Amino acid sequence: MDIAAFNRNAWNLQSMEGCRWSTPFSKDIINRAAKGKWEVILTPNKPVPADWFPSHPDLSGIDLLALACGGGQQVPIFASAGATVTSFDNSDIQLQKDEETCAAHGLSVSTIQGDMIDLSDLDDESFDLVFNPVSNVFSAEILPVWKECHRVLRPGGRLLCGFMNPAFFLFDHYEAEETGEIKVRYPLPYSDLDSLNEEVLSDHLEAQVSLEFSHSLQEQIGGQCDAGFAIHGFYEDSWDDESSILNRWLPIYAATFAVKK
Repeated sequence: MDIAAFNRNAWNLQSMEGCRWSTPFSKDIINRAAKGKWEVILTPNKPVPADWFPSHPDLSGIDLLALACGGGQQVPIFASAGATVTSFDNSDIQLQKDEETCAAHGLSVSTIQGDMIDLSDLDDESFDLVFNPVSNVFSAEILPVWKECHRVLRPGGRLLCGFMNPAFFLFDHYEAEETGEIKVRYPLPYSDLDSLNEEVLSDHLEAQVSLEFSHSLQEQIGGQCDAGFAIHGFYEDSWDDESSILNRWLPIYAATFAVKK
């Protein structure tokens, strides 16, 4: 099946219904960014360290690619802080929210709809920073993502990325929600398409829930290194108990700061 097309539709529906990641930030938050008072997240809770940015709080002169983080949140903050921002996302509705939120605050943004493994619409060495919150979980492949990020960044450019701990996908989350019991169910690498039984997968597809895929740490971190990046920073993050019972037992998310060599 066309995974990118399915997930585009799923995220369009989710964005229209509204969730934490598709609710545009308030006027106050965006206006404060223009005054140098802002922070953003790559993962659910921890703010990205200020020194991960090439300049903070003033991003004037920075060409920034917001990769798969539409929804009227980080993009208007970066634009308000002075960056020239291109928002690239698989979801039309998420991009529309970036456009509408920026327009409402007199900010400019360029938007491109597409699959993150193919950034061919973007020129070589055209960005200083790629900001990529947790999203590669929705892509069956991630090694092409790192290669494309490396291509579009200038020498010394920065890639800030959030991703899920692959251990999250070992467990049966449907059963955990129903019984409160955590059971190892799936071998890694995990794929909704290959790992779920036929009945559960059928329900999943009918409900148009976005498809997810685990990626090993070798692919997440080693893949960036193999693409030509040097890792300069790393942290782990939690979620919340309501979203996953596993939150009590392990850090579910991580983030990397990489520099193009």
